[in-house]
Amino acid sequence: MAVPLSTYRLQITAGFDLDAAAGIVGYVSDLGADWVYLSPLLKAEPGSDHGYDVVDHSLVDPARGGAKALDRLAAAAHRASRGVLVDIVPNHVGIATPQHNSWWWDLLQNGQQSRYAEAFDVDWAFGQGKVRIPVLGDDEGGDGPGELDRLKLIDGELRYFSNRFPIAAGSADDGASPAEVHERQYYQLVNWRRADAELNYRRFFAVNSLAGIRVEVPWVFDESHREIVRWVQDGLVQGLRVDHPDGLSDPAGYLDALRRATNGAYVLVEKILEGPEQLPTSWATAGTTGYDALGDVDRVLVDPSGQRALDALEARLHGDPAITWANLVYRNKRDVTEGILQSEVRRIARLVPNSAGENATSSESIGEATVDALSDLLAWFPVYRSYLPLGLDQLQEAARRSAANRPKLAAEIDRLLPLLSDPGHPAAVRFQQTSGMVMAKGVEDRAYYRYSRLTSLNEVGADPAEFAVTVAEFHDRQRIRLAGFPQSMTTLSTHDTKRGEDVRARISVLAEVPAEWESTLEQLRARHPLDDAPFENLLWQAIVGTGPASRERVAAYALKAAREAGTSTTWTQQNADFEYRLEQLATAAVEAGPTHDLITGFIRRVQQAGWSNSLSLKLLQLTMPGIPDVYQGSELWETSLVDPDNRRPVDYEQRRDLLARIDSGWLPPIDETGAAKLLVTARALRLRRDRPGLFTRYAPVPAFGGAAGHVVAFDRGGAITLATRLPIGLLAGSGWGDATIGVAGRGYVDVLTRNRFDGPSLRVADVLARYPVALLVAVDDEDRHSIRTFSTPRGRHA
Repeated sequence: MAVPLSTYRLQITAGFDLDAAAGIVGYVSDLGADWVYLSPLLKAEPGSDHGYDVVDHSLVDPARGGAKALDRLAAAAHRASRGVLVDIVPNHVGIATPQHNSWWWDLLQNGQQSRYAEAFDVDWAFGQGKVRIPVLGDDEGGDGPGELDRLKLIDGELRYFSNRFPIAAGSADDGASPAEVHERQYYQLVNWRRADAELNYRRFFAVNSLAGIRVEVPWVFDESHREIVRWVQDGLVQGLRVDHPDGLSDPAGYLDALRRATNGAYVLVEKILEGPEQLPTSWATAGTTGYDALGDVDRVLVDPSGQRALDALEARLHGDPAITWANLVYRNKRDVTEGILQSEVRRIARLVPNSAGENATSSESIGEATVDALSDLLAWFPVYRSYLPLGLDQLQEAARRSAANRPKLAAEIDRLLPLLSDPGHPAAVRFQQTSGMVMAKGVEDRAYYRYSRLTSLNEVGADPAEFAVTVAEFHDRQRIRLAGFPQSMTTLSTHDTKRGEDVRARISVLAEVPAEWESTLEQLRARHPLDDAPFENLLWQAIVGTGPASRERVAAYALKAAREAGTSTTWTQQNADFEYRLEQLATAAVEAGPTHDLITGFIRRVQQAGWSNSLSLKLLQLTMPGIPDVYQGSELWETSLVDPDNRRPVDYEQRRDLLARIDSGWLPPIDETGAAKLLVTARALRLRRDRPGLFTRYAPVPAFGGAAGHVVAFDRGGAITLATRLPIGLLAGSGWGDATIGVAGRGYVDVLTRNRFDGPSLRVADVLARYPVALLVAVDDEDRHSIRTFSTPRGRHA
C-alpha cells in the first residue's frame, strides 16, 4: 500500500477544474506536499460547487474536466513523483434535479418495481407505496395542497415550476388533469414543511435533496464504485477518503468491501471522534481525516488561566449562571429530534414493536412514549454513533443520563434497550445511522453558534467544553496517535471547518486578555445592540479573527451564523428587522467610523500574538504524528470563515512568487503577507518528504527555566519541533530569559533559518530569535550542506 508523507487538498469545481489542478502540481510539489488530495470528482448536480451531490457514479464530472482531464492530472502528478487521493461519497446521492439522476428517476417512475428500489432507503409502508417529495410551496392554507393545481404535463413529465418528475407508464393516457396524474404516481409531492415529520426516505442529515443509498447491497456497492475502483486499478489514484461513513448501516463491512475492491489502497474515513473516543482498530482504514488532531493543537495554545473570566462572561451573556456546554448540547439535540429530524426519529419508532408485537405503519400508530424516549436517548448520546457491539457502553450511558434527567421515561427506555443493543435489530441499525445526524445538526449546526465563550474551540471534532490542554496532555495524545493510527491524517483547515486555522489562532489569544475583550465587547454591543448577547459575542469574535475583511464577507457570515443559531432569525422564519441590523453592524465594522476604529484597535492588540499562534499551530500540525494535510491556500494566512467563504479562489501565482523569493534566501518578516507561514510550511513539508526517517518516533523535549511553560517541544526521531505558546503572557513577563531545552546531540541546524546551535542545552531565546518556531535537525559540520535540500525544491524527487 502506497502511503502519502503529506497531502495538499484542492477543491475541484467548474471554475477550478482538473486541468487547472494539473497546472499547479509543480507548485504543490515545490511546496513539499507529497500527494494532491481532491474533492469529489463523480458527476454531480448541475452547478454544484462541492461535488458531494453525485448524480452519476459512472463518469468523472464533465463540469470538473471529465475523465481525460483526470488522466492528465494523474500524469502530471506521477511525473512529479506525486500521488493522488480522492474524496468519495458512498452514503448519499443528489436528487435535487431528478432528471439528472437516472437511479432516482427510475425509482420515481416505477416505484417498488424499479430495479433501483433496493438502492434507496425508502419506508414504502409508511408512504403507502409512495415516496414523499417535499417540494411544494405554501398555498393560501399554508400547507401546500393547493399547489398541486400548479402542476403541468409537459413532454411526458410532471412539472412544478422548474422541477421535473417522471410519470408511470400509461398513467396519463386518458387526458386526466396534472393533479389527477399526480395521484397515480409512485411518489407524492408534498409541502416542504412536511419533511420534518413525514419524510419516508433516508437523507443526509436534514438535506432533502441528498438521498441515502444502500451500499451494503452488493450490486449497489459494485455499481456505485465501479468507476472509482477503475481509477485505483489503472493507477490514476493511489488513495481514497470516505465521506460520512457514519451514515452507512455497516461502516466496517463497507470498508472491508472497499479494501477488497481496491486491493488494499490507502483509505481514510471522515470520522469525527469525541473526546477520548478512538477509531475502531478493526476497521480497514489508515485513520481519520484529522479533526481530532485539530482539536489537540488548538487547545495546547490556549491559556487555561482565562477560563474563569470567559466562563463568567458567557454565563452573564446567557443570563444563566448555570450554563454549561453539556446542557446546551442536550437542549439543542433534543430540539432537532423534535424538529427537523422528527422523520428520522419516528422511523426508528416504527421499528419498535408495540405491546402486541406489531410495528407501526403510520404516524398515528406510533407510541409517543417511544418517540419521546428515543429522542432523549439520541440527545444524551455522547458520541456521533456506536458500531455495535462496540459502543454499547455509550448507549447505556445515554440511558442512565436520560432516566436520571426524566425518570418518567425510565420504563420505556428499559423496554427499548434490548432492541437498541442488538446489532442485528433494524431499530438498532437505524438508531446508529440517526445518532450522527442528531449530533451534527444539534451541535455542529446549532450549538456551535449559540455558545460563545471562546469560539476558536467550537470546531468539528473538538469539544468546546475542553478549554485547554496542558503540554503533558498534548504529548500523551500524540503518543496514542502514533501507536494507534500513525498513518491517520492531521489537519487544521478543511472545507467543513467553521473558522480557518488562523482565525482560530487569533481568537484563542482572547484567553490571554479576557478582561480587555470583555471591555471591548461591551462597547461594541452598546454601539450595535442585537438583543442576542451570546450571538453578538460570537459575531464580534469572528470579525476580530478574520479582520480586516470586506463588508460582503462579514455580512454573509453574520447572516448564515445567525440563521444557523436560530435564536433571533432562522432559514425558514426570517426576522427582517434583525437581519437588517446585522447588515448595519457589518457595514460599521469595516467602514471608517468609531466602530471600525474600536474593532481595528483590538485587532492590532492581538494580531502579533495571533500570528505567533498561527506559526506554532502550523509547525506542530506539520510535524506531529500522522500525515499532514494542507488545505488549499492555507500556506499563507487562512482567514476564511464557514463555507462558502472557505471555498474562495486561491491566488497561486502570488504563492509561487513568494516561494521563489524564499528559495532564493529571503527570510520573510511576520506580517500581513503570511510569507513567514509559507516558509514554515514549505520547509517542514520538504523535510518530512525528503527525510521521512526523522519522523518515526515521538518523545517530549523538556524545557527548563522560568518561561518553560511557554514551550511545546518534541523530537520525532531526529527532527525536533519547538513552538511558542501563550505569547502575550511571555512578553508580559521577562521574555524567554534563561529558558532552555534539553537535547541529545551537540550540533543542530534550524531548517527554517539555517542557523546553527550547539547543544546539549539550547537557549530558547537564541533558537527563537527570528521566528516563534523552529525545526531542528542534528547535523555534523561536514553535512550542513544537506540542510539546503530541505530549504529549496531541489530535494523533492529524492
